[in-house]
Amino acid sequence: MADNTLNLIRKHDLLVCVDSDGCLLDNMELKHKECFCPATVNVWDLQAVSKYARKAAEFVNLYSRSRGWNRFPALVRTLDLLYDRPEVKEVGLQKPDLTSLRHWIEVTPSLSSPALRRYVEENNIQDETLLRAARWGEEVDENIRRIVRNILPFPNVKPTLTKIREYADVMIVSATPDEALIRELTACGVIDYFDCVAGQNTGTKTESIRMALETGGYTPDQVLKVGDAASDLKAAQDNGVMFFPIVPGKENDSWKELGDVALASFVAGVYREQKMDAYVENFLNSLPDAQTWD
Repeated sequence: MADNTLNLIRKHDLLVCVDSDGCLLDNMELKHKECFCPATVNVWDLQAVSKYARKAAEFVNLYSRSRGWNRFPALVRTLDLLYDRPEVKEVGLQKPDLTSLRHWIEVTPSLSSPALRRYVEENNIQDETLLRAARWGEEVDENIRRIVRNILPFPNVKPTLTKIREYADVMIVSATPDEALIRELTACGVIDYFDCVAGQNTGTKTESIRMALETGGYTPDQVLKVGDAASDLKAAQDNGVMFFPIVPGKENDSWKELGDVALASFVAGVYREQKMDAYVENFLNSLPDAQTWD
């Protein structure tokens, strides 16, 4: 973790933690299809199987329960799925040995591109897989800086956040690097809706929620995590807080449901007992776990 403090001052009895990409901001398709996928094909020399590389990456990052994973575990899953395809095996490409990358993912306190670059340089590492992963992360970031602009929040975000702020403190809890996160939230005019921003450099989503509980003195029954990915649900479960899903493909309807229905039950203290299970079941049913891409 790069920063174990939060600039969060409690003003209300309740706290709502909101994810960014694909939840608040309509940018997931743009980032993964135009920034992540090209970097994956380029850095990992997948030009001969780019069609299948894109399908694997999009399934992992957009259309399955690994949606919203940190980029490095998602990269490993993408490569595992890709090289398991018969069409890729027929081409004869040699799968890279991902052992060192898997190990770094397990032991690093910060799953970020700067952390990986520091790890490589400080330990004078010559391992080709880790060097490629570092280059890949940096190329992704460069693509995002170059391409991602004119992003907008989903239409019902601002009206719903306005309602939420009447009753709760609101913070961003995201796996996006902090610099990109603040830039995008500022550019689309929503940064002022949030009392605190916790991105990838602050810690994992689980760690950021834990820090918010400790810093603000909230109890788990006073905190609601809003997100569009199973990783958001897990971060909520890890901390015992409640979860409301923004369903992929139905984002605007989900924000309206949050503002018109779910918020009232959260404020009344009955959301966990009366609403949450049905929302979570519907959400999980919308995201396949097993491989479904052709």
